[in-house]
Amino acid sequence: MLTLVIIGIAIALIFDFLNGMNDAANSIATIVASRVLSPFVAVLWAAFWNFAAYFLFSVTVANTVGQGIVLPQFTDVYMILSALIGAVIWVYICTMRGLPISVSHALIGGLVGSALFVHGTQALVWSGILKIALFIVLSPVIGLVLGFLLMCLMMWLFKRSNPFKTDKLFQGLQLLSSAVFSLGHGGNDAQKTMGIIAILLFSGGFLGGEFHIPEWVVFTCYTTISLGTLVGGHKVIKTLGDGLASIKPFQGFCAETSGAITLIGTAVAGIPVSTTHTITGSIIGVGVTKGFASVRWGTAANIVAAWIITIPATLVISGIICWIVRMFVTV
Repeated sequence: MLTLVIIGIAIALIFDFLNGMNDAANSIATIVASRVLSPFVAVLWAAFWNFAAYFLFSVTVANTVGQGIVLPQFTDVYMILSALIGAVIWVYICTMRGLPISVSHALIGGLVGSALFVHGTQALVWSGILKIALFIVLSPVIGLVLGFLLMCLMMWLFKRSNPFKTDKLFQGLQLLSSAVFSLGHGGNDAQKTMGIIAILLFSGGFLGGEFHIPEWVVFTCYTTISLGTLVGGHKVIKTLGDGLASIKPFQGFCAETSGAITLIGTAVAGIPVSTTHTITGSIIGVGVTKGFASVRWGTAANIVAAWIITIPATLVISGIICWIVRMFVTV
């Protein structure tokens, strides 16, 4: 059992690394598109602030993932391993194809699929799943509305300002907004892997009788997601940074700020949302202020399509893996 748990932790950390790699685009897409930082410097900046979240956030999202999707008493090591493997396969495929999917929902789909294939619906925490499902819709909408409103406010406040001076001002402000967004990214996304590792330890009997998130798990997950961001998924960065809308520092600041507000708010509330959904909605909201034609709707449609199929795809992949494993293993 110990060997399986160690293997599971290793796979979870691979997932965490891929999470940072895929979601590097979410943290730095606008700051690269607006030419404030080069891609290399931008990933260094984002990775630093991803890790800084370790000192600022509690583990409310981790607890939701660990206890709020599948009832802990129904979980076992094989289910968690199957969920992780299915999520890693899907995230890797999408990252290599340059698709900025929701890594969070890949993990959630894997958990739900493994539980469904083994125990049926009785193992699921429907209140937690419905809350997550609600924010699949709400997080990009909130980002879009906040991005649009903030952009309109900034346009009104600076309508008589010198364009050159305004551009210089927002280059500096965008460094701040990008840092805050990266904090929100680390505070939300790293915690999803913490929850998975904790429930893996709990299922293996290594947490005693009470579910909790060990401190070493918290530190390790923040470190790993930061390293993934440092490597960066450059194809995904190109899709989000250049593919959705033309972004200048002025617009980049508004998109990142609205995204950061959404992410930090949901992290504090313990809701595991998608940073991909959030920043995409924010970029579109900012772009719409220049007219609907300024948004590349074809790229947006491809991204939405990837979102829609992520949970069903990982649900099926992880469920089949778990079913096959249980054909050969007596639990």
